[in-house]
Amino acid sequence: MQLRTAKIRLDAGSLSAKDYQIYSSVILLLPEGAAITSLPFGAELRKRMERAEYKLGDAKPFVTDLPNEAGTRLALATVSKTASAFERLTLARKLVAAQFDPRPDRLAISAAADRPEMAAMAEAVVAAALAADFELPTYKSKRERPRALREIAVHGTGRLDAARTIATARGNNLARYLTALPPNELTPGTYRRHVERLAREHGWKTEFVDLAKLRRRGAGAFVAVAQGSPDPDAGILRVRYAPKKKPNGPLLALVGKGICFDTGGTNLKSAKHMHGMHEDMEGSAVALGTLLALSELKVDFPVDCWLALAQNHIGPKAYRQNEVITAANGTTIEIVHTDAEGRMVLADTLHFASSEKPRVVIDYATLTGACIGALSTRLSGAFTNRPKLIPVLQQAGEESGERVWPFPLPDDFRESLKSDVADIKQCTLDNDADHILAALFLKRFLANDPDWVHVDLASGNHKGGLAQVPTDITGFGVRLTLNLLLDQKILGKSSSAS
Repeated sequence: MQLRTAKIRLDAGSLSAKDYQIYSSVILLLPEGAAITSLPFGAELRKRMERAEYKLGDAKPFVTDLPNEAGTRLALATVSKTASAFERLTLARKLVAAQFDPRPDRLAISAAADRPEMAAMAEAVVAAALAADFELPTYKSKRERPRALREIAVHGTGRLDAARTIATARGNNLARYLTALPPNELTPGTYRRHVERLAREHGWKTEFVDLAKLRRRGAGAFVAVAQGSPDPDAGILRVRYAPKKKPNGPLLALVGKGICFDTGGTNLKSAKHMHGMHEDMEGSAVALGTLLALSELKVDFPVDCWLALAQNHIGPKAYRQNEVITAANGTTIEIVHTDAEGRMVLADTLHFASSEKPRVVIDYATLTGACIGALSTRLSGAFTNRPKLIPVLQQAGEESGERVWPFPLPDDFRESLKSDVADIKQCTLDNDADHILAALFLKRFLANDPDWVHVDLASGNHKGGLAQVPTDITGFGVRLTLNLLLDQKILGKSSSAS
C-alpha cells in the first residue's frame, strides 16, 4: 500500500502563453465576469466556445486542446462566489477527470484572480487530483499501470494550505484503500498487521485486546458477534498518537466499526444485500484515515483511535435471536436481530474508549439502512448528545463538502428499545427509525459523559463518486472531522450538556 502523493508547488504568478508549453495539462479557473480574450489563447478559446455553444458559467467544464507545440489539454470552468464546498468539489472532480485520460505526470492549476473563492476552488481541484491519482487495489491479471502524477503546480494564489490538503487526501486514500480490499485479503488479523505497520512508520503506540481478554473484561456484546467466526482473530485495536511536545489540548477518541465481512449472522442476508459487505469496516478505516491526517499535521492534542475488528459469520457458535448477553458496562441486551451486529461491537468499544475520559468521542459506522433510506447515499447522518453541536455539525458538513444531516435523539424513542427480559433491546424488527434507535442504543454505553458525535456513513459508497472522490467507495468522514477539529474547534468548546 503506497500512500505517495504528488508534490504541490505554489506560484503566485499567473500562467503565460510560454508557461503553457511546459504543461500538457492545465486547469483554468475563471472568476465570474472574466474576459476570456485577455487570457493566453483567449481569442481562439472564445471561437471554440461559440462553436460548442458553451457559455462561461456553465456547470460543466469546457475542455479543448490548445494550438501550441505541447498540445496542452485545457479544462476551464467559472468559479461562482456563492458555490458551496460540495459544489466546488464536484466541479473539481469533473475538471480533473477531463485531464486524467491519459493521466499526466504534471498538472497546472491556474486561478485567474487571487480571491478567496478562487483559492477555495484551487484547493478543491488539488484534493480531486490527489484522489484521482490514487490507485485502489485491483487483482486483474493483465492491467496497465498508469503513470503517477508527480507535480501539481498551483498558479495565481498563495492562499492554499497545501500541507492540510495533502494530509487530508492521504487519510481519505488510506480509508478508501482498506475499504476496497476483498474479504479474503482483509480479515481482522491482516487488518491488524496493516495498522501495526503504519504505527511503526508514524510512531503510534498500539494495544490489541483479543477475545480472551475481552471475555475477561466482560465485553459480551463484542464477543457475541465475534464468536461465530472460525478464526479467533477478532478484537479491539487501540492506536495512540501523542504530540512530541507537551499536549496542548484534551484527549480525542476516534472509534470505528470494523466488521470485515457481514453475512448477517443467523439472520442471513440475501445475496443482493450481502454483496459488498466487505465494506462494512469502512467506519474503522475512516477513523484510521483521520488519525493519519492528524498525525501528519502534527496536531498538539493526543488522539486515541479504537478499531472494533471482527466478522459477523454464520456457524454453530454464532449468536442467535432471543439470547441475552451482558456488555462490558454491565448492561444486559436482548438480541433481536443478528444483522444488527455493528452496534454490538461498538457498544463495548465505546465503553472502553470513553472510560479513558476523552473530551470528545467521534464514532464512524456503516450502521443502518434506515439512514440511507432517509438521506440517500449523498449525505451521512450525524447524531450527538450535545444539542449545541447540531449547528456545528451542519456547518462542518457545509464547509468541508462532506455533508451531514443531524437527527434527534428523543427520549420517547427509548420506549421502542425496552425489553421484557433484559435492560435493553438491541433493536426492533419493525425498522422503525432504526438509525435513531441505533444511536440511542450506542449512547447508553458511553462512560463519563463525553461530548459525543456518531456518524452513520450512509454515503460511504456512492455510485460514480461523491464530491472530489471519483470512486464509488468515498472514504467519507476525514474532511468532515478535520473541519470539526481544526476549524470548528470542538475540542475546545465547553462540554456542558446544553
